[in-house]
Amino acid sequence: MVPYPIAVPNSYCPCLGHVNNVTYARYAETARVYLTRNFATHIDPDHKKEWMNIVGSTGIGLILRSIKIDYKFPMTYPDEVTVYHKLVQDPASHSHKDAFHLQAVIISEARQRPAARVSEDIVLYDYRQGKKTDMPPFILEQFRSTWELQEKAKKFWQQRILEIEARVRTLEVESWDRDDAVEDIGSAKK
Repeated sequence: MVPYPIAVPNSYCPCLGHVNNVTYARYAETARVYLTRNFATHIDPDHKKEWMNIVGSTGIGLILRSIKIDYKFPMTYPDEVTVYHKLVQDPASHSHKDAFHLQAVIISEARQRPAARVSEDIVLYDYRQGKKTDMPPFILEQFRSTWELQEKAKKFWQQRILEIEARVRTLEVESWDRDDAVEDIGSAKK
């Protein structure tokens, strides 16, 4: 998925000096809005109006049913976060067509590591009828395509990891795993 950079304002860091926990939910929400705008503008411009309306409350919209946030360290100002979202499961195999799950990782740019991991359960809601509704076909189609891209990328990077591990093992065999291997501890004698 597309990353979304967000600045960490000093006002989000109360007297304790770290980012308030509820702010992480705000980061995830902001990135979710950017995600729908990305679908509207770059991925599915034929349904731009529908994608843009999905974050509102006049037609079919998204409601966060639950959120779970695992905090990794106390992030402080100044910092900037980047939020990455992904679909948790194949929308075609999901038994409930009125909801979907996302996971997000919130990266601290200053520390170059995850500041939090987020799980989101999202319901599609028809504000005109006042009840949950099934996922519109245009969303289902784009989520299926996104899922396929995620799976393809996952396979590619898993293969790359195996290749790197094999190369590291080759280096180990050629250097440390030899019978005559001697550790050079950097003594001053030459």
